Amino acid sequence: MKKIEKIVNFFFEVGTAKNLLRNHHQVLKQSNDTIASHSFRTAIIGLVLADMEKANKEKVVQMCLLHDVAELRTGDANFINKFYRVENEENAIKEQWDDIPGGKELVRLLSEYNARKTQEAIIAKEADNLDQIFLQREYFSENSYDLKKWHGHIAKNLKTASGRKIAGLAMKTNPLKWLYDFSESKKKANCENFNQKLMKNILLYKYKG
Repeated sequence: MKKIEKIVNFFFEVGTAKNLLRNHHQVLKQSNDTIASHSFRTAIIGLVLADMEKANKEKVVQMCLLHDVAELRTGDANFINKFYRVENEENAIKEQWDDIPGGKELVRLLSEYNARKTQEAIIAKEADNLDQIFLQREYFSENSYDLKKWHGHIAKNLKTASGRKIAGLAMKTNPLKWLYDFSESKKKANCENFNQKLMKNILLYKYKG
């Protein structure tokens, strides 16, 4: 196969990430997150977390974006599956990136991520865990037994001070608070704009008078 054909085929394979539901759907029937959506928010979290922790942002974001690409071949494994399933993730990574420009470097990057020894690898995994914490807050009602149970299982693995602070606040925050705050800020801004226009018209009227 020509290298350009391998690249085109790989891009199509990557596109299937949006079709793959993550396997906690087995017990969370309301969940609809995919490998693609998970990787996207994980990368955003990683970008911010790397800045907070003074780490290499480019490296962290690359790890976050690519950390689950191998699951397009191995599939996603939930907490139950991992007790019984044997995955050959390392082989999947090597085959996927073979003949892809920069592939060897990215294989080394993913190896570093999976080793969890460098600051960037730890932060990238932290971002992965934080996305799960945000998902759990979105799926479970506040103060429910399930939320506390799932949160505790993930939060105990957080390594950074920034990650622990974010996780603690996420646990207490309404997932729609950003929307309500946005709405209130727009109402306030519109009210201020109206008052400014009103005062301008009053002054203009007085001046003309």
